Amino acid sequence: MTHPAPTPDTTLDAGLLEAALHRLQEGVLVYRGRHFVYANPAARDMCRSHPLWSEEDRRLEDLVPPHALPHLRDHGRWSDYVPFGEGRMLAARLHALDDAGHLLLLLQNPGLVRDGDKELLRRHEELNVRLTEAQETLLESEKLASIGQLAAGVAHEINNPIGYVHSNLGSLQEYLANLFALIDVYERALAKPDPAAMKSEIAAARERLDIDFIIRDLPQLMTESREGVERVTRIVRDLKDFSRTDPESRWTLTDLHASLDSILNIVWNELRYKVRLEKRYGSLPMVECLHSELNQVFMNLLLNAGGAIREQGVITVSTGHEGGEVWIEIADTGDGIPPENLQRLFDPFFTTKPAGTGTGLGLSISYGIVAKHNGRIEVESEEGAGSTFRVTLPVRQASDEIDA
Repeated sequence: MTHPAPTPDTTLDAGLLEAALHRLQEGVLVYRGRHFVYANPAARDMCRSHPLWSEEDRRLEDLVPPHALPHLRDHGRWSDYVPFGEGRMLAARLHALDDAGHLLLLLQNPGLVRDGDKELLRRHEELNVRLTEAQETLLESEKLASIGQLAAGVAHEINNPIGYVHSNLGSLQEYLANLFALIDVYERALAKPDPAAMKSEIAAARERLDIDFIIRDLPQLMTESREGVERVTRIVRDLKDFSRTDPESRWTLTDLHASLDSILNIVWNELRYKVRLEKRYGSLPMVECLHSELNQVFMNLLLNAGGAIREQGVITVSTGHEGGEVWIEIADTGDGIPPENLQRLFDPFFTTKPAGTGTGLGLSISYGIVAKHNGRIEVESEEGAGSTFRVTLPVRQASDEIDA
């Protein structure tokens, strides 16, 4: 009687797997989302030379360039050479392991790279530095382009209140002259033995100088002037905040409603003559972000929404909070986007605007900024009915370092 051959045990013992990983010369790191899970000894040795690595703060985004995670999200994998401090370059490969968000980062020690590749790695490091500088320059150029597009409208928004403040100052100068003239009549009356004898002259002066009207109009004149000055102050402050360039900007806790209102204040003259604005703000927590960069996203989406409306329409700005995420929606009742263009919206230099009126970089830059925040930007559009752009952001980033 023959017996069937025993089925071999194909399960992998955890201790055996750990021993194998300990013997690898390549670095192996595992993350779940942005949270560190595991690093083998080779990976720990490599990471100790990285200027941003610490045992307390082992962030994945410190080890790979900003474009790596968006590329991973779109393609499931990413690979490149990355600088790792002390003049070293490592070959890095990043893989998505499952739907639960587990990520595998493989690092190859520079000592394993062939001598013939070292010059290539050096040049690659130089190109990475130049690429980072070019990306920063591009972001600032797009920001300046937005300001240039809004320059005439902002000038009008400033000139209009300054105009009526100037007019009010002229009226105030006239009112002061009349009040001083009335005071002169009162002084002459007080200098006489019987001041009451000039009662009729005082009444005539009050009527001639229109003092009753001045008393009614002066408070309103001062209120209008104060509102005009405050309006100019807000515009200048918001424009200065938007245009600020800070290469070492920190992640801060930000009120996104205040950011949206600031950008609406800047772009409103561009929209006011053809747009009815509806704000449907929900309750939002403070969000950890690079608020200056998010302001660029909001401005791009609002200007695009306004550009999609030819004559009259509605722009609706909505916000909400679900779980650990917040969302911002900007919807318009404009022309909508043809289906064949939806897949290309976020491609660099893609634009449907006439030549000379658009760079084609606004949405591409916005996509990169949102990805940098570990968020996502989605669009729904129906030709002839309008478009809705939805930006979803985590309330907190993986790092615990918050510049509050």
